[in-house]
Amino acid sequence: MADLILASQSPRRQALLRQIGLTDFTVLATAADESYDPLWSPEELVGRLSERKAAAAAGQTGPGAVIVAADTMVFLDRERLGKPADEADAFRMLSDLSGREHTVRTGVTVRRGAVSRTEVEATAVRFRTLTPEEIRRYIRTGEPMDKAGAYGIQGLGALLVEGIRGDYFNVMGLPVLRLARMLRGFGIDLFLGREEA
Repeated sequence: MADLILASQSPRRQALLRQIGLTDFTVLATAADESYDPLWSPEELVGRLSERKAAAAAGQTGPGAVIVAADTMVFLDRERLGKPADEADAFRMLSDLSGREHTVRTGVTVRRGAVSRTEVEATAVRFRTLTPEEIRRYIRTGEPMDKAGAYGIQGLGALLVEGIRGDYFNVMGLPVLRLARMLRGFGIDLFLGREEA
């Protein structure tokens, strides 16, 4: 198997790669340009940023390495909800999300040498209606403060979510089924060599 590079320091993305059987990979931090044109659509935004991360990693690796890069963002309508600046910002975000559906989009790029492929996954997430006190109690746990949209579905944030439509793992930051299909095009078949049931 080719050398596999994950161009992300996200512990959740690393755990998801291991969950699907990819245990032999190198984590590479990149310093890609994350500026963007406000006229870009949400799909363009996450797609282009993941491409930049993969390109930055390509400059630090050999030509045979297979690079996986991703960029995940939370959108309420067309407003991008990043990581909260402080507790007041987290309260605002969670209040806006309360009782509504939002979309989590992830751009995924797989690259080897000059060959690169980018796709975007979108998952709709609906929050139940939250009381101000519930929001304050959740913020006091500290969980919202380092997460886009001010919640983590894999943690206590699961108690805020009424339902989802789409890939659950995408909400965690990496749509693993889409990634597996993309990797197959680069010669990495996750079921290769395993006995069929």
